[in-house]
Amino acid sequence: MSISKWTLPLRGAHNPSSRAEGTTPGSFANASNVGGPLAFSSPDTPGMPAPSAKTAWDFLPDGWSRDATTGFAIAPAGFVPITQLEHARLGIVTPEMERVAAREGHLTPEQVRDEVAAGRMIIPANRTHLSYALDAMAIGRATKTKINANLGASPVSSGTDEEVEKMRWSVRWGADTVMDLSTGGDLDACREAIIRASSVPIGTVPIYSMIIGRKIEELTLDVILETIEKQARQGVDYFTIHAGVRRAHLPFVQKRLIGIVSRGGSLLAKWMLVHGKENPMYEHFEAICDVMRQHDVSFSLGDGLRPGGLSDASDAAQLAELETLGELTERAWRKGVQVMVEGPGHVPFDQIEFNMKLQRTLCHGAPFYVLGPLVTDVFPGYDHITSCIGATAAAYHGASMLCYVTPKEHVGLPKKDDVKQGCIAYKIAAHSADVALGIPGARDWDDALTKARAALNWEQHFALAFDGEYARALHDEDLDVDTDFCAMCGHDWCSVRISKEIVEFASGKAEGFEREKVMKSAALTEEQKRVLEQRGVLSPNEIHKLASKTRKAVDAEVGKGLCHSDFVEPDIAQRIQKDRLVQIRVKDEATAED
Repeated sequence: MSISKWTLPLRGAHNPSSRAEGTTPGSFANASNVGGPLAFSSPDTPGMPAPSAKTAWDFLPDGWSRDATTGFAIAPAGFVPITQLEHARLGIVTPEMERVAAREGHLTPEQVRDEVAAGRMIIPANRTHLSYALDAMAIGRATKTKINANLGASPVSSGTDEEVEKMRWSVRWGADTVMDLSTGGDLDACREAIIRASSVPIGTVPIYSMIIGRKIEELTLDVILETIEKQARQGVDYFTIHAGVRRAHLPFVQKRLIGIVSRGGSLLAKWMLVHGKENPMYEHFEAICDVMRQHDVSFSLGDGLRPGGLSDASDAAQLAELETLGELTERAWRKGVQVMVEGPGHVPFDQIEFNMKLQRTLCHGAPFYVLGPLVTDVFPGYDHITSCIGATAAAYHGASMLCYVTPKEHVGLPKKDDVKQGCIAYKIAAHSADVALGIPGARDWDDALTKARAALNWEQHFALAFDGEYARALHDEDLDVDTDFCAMCGHDWCSVRISKEIVEFASGKAEGFEREKVMKSAALTEEQKRVLEQRGVLSPNEIHKLASKTRKAVDAEVGKGLCHSDFVEPDIAQRIQKDRLVQIRVKDEATAED
């Protein structure tokens, strides 16, 4: 008998399971091409722009050449490399490249070096921050997808201590980098405290500090360079510089529904209109590069004309700026400075692939760092969800880092729980894309949890979960003993339990995932109590009694849980479930009559 009449669209991508476990054929993405423009990539929909034929190797500084034998660069006599890009061009594997390879697992130090040299990967690692607690990481298509968390004090809310705690909290929930976007309070002190306490790269938008105490019209080149130098000395790892907003682009914005939504972009647009001159960040870009190179600060070339609503996506302003960002990428590479490029914003789902692949063409494969994008505008309060949908597509089609969006986006300054919600939404997006792209080993974590779930091993299930405390609290809200079924299906309807009992099936029988005959869940932790209190499903008294209430009902206090069908006869288990346990979502007679 034929296994399948369908031809699966396999293109040679790695199986994301390192042991090819399960029955899925694996990723439908393109074959891995580390060392080329399609390191981990999605198949192109017809009409997508092709990858650029150029890399950072095509934009060497004046006086540099390439060795015909080794392929590495030859610098002028007496040159001393400073940046990761310069070391990579000279064939040097730095300690930071070694660390990146160790963290990624599927890359060698030499591959990391070569991707950095090509400009397709950056290691944002300010030399000062490296002397503190920074743990080197990389952003690029050959690496796992990264996420960034934004934080920062505003003129009306928060302060240094709270922002340092938010930084630690965001790292706890998976942020790979953090941007300090403070616009209020003591910006220098807040930035210094965050950098010294952070093990992940820190980014800033220097123009925010440039206008403290002055009007944007008063911005001068001296102020620009002094501010960048100060923040570079402090240890900032990457700067968002809105040098791509040109005076010629401003007429394209006039009929937008929501104009310019980037703070940096709007400030520089006003400066250009007041002075009738070109953007000073563009005009003096090489001088900015020289300051950044001395400290190995990476560019995050800002998208000051990103769309702020679906109505303005992929418009003339956005694409004209992206072309300029491609030019600036080339100019930064000639100065030996690492570059990633920022992207939109608010983009309809159908336009995301085009946006990602146009950037890889115009910016020659430099890492793309995108905000979302949000795929709909009508769910304020839930924009961590509307945006992580777009972020998953963006990461699959070309983005290397995703800037999180929290539930407070568009409505207020994120608080601690908003930071957690944003980080988790974006870890979901990044990890989902890594599995889809076939990054080696990306699915191993999923497979382990699947084995625990199949074995009805609740302890391992929650230990493997990204937020196991939250998952455990939701489980115990209904049933605080670890039965061989859950409160959704109950005993009779549990397909996982039935599959596990079928001798011919491998399901539920993975070595190392077997559970004991009887498992009792521990009392709720303080965090789990907080989760259930927030949900508001149970009364405070029910939550207080939860840890002992169900165990007593099923005779688990003396070391046995009689609702386990692998401990007692199934009919007894069913009777105990029906008679003693809380029935979930059971309509009373009055409700049933409505």
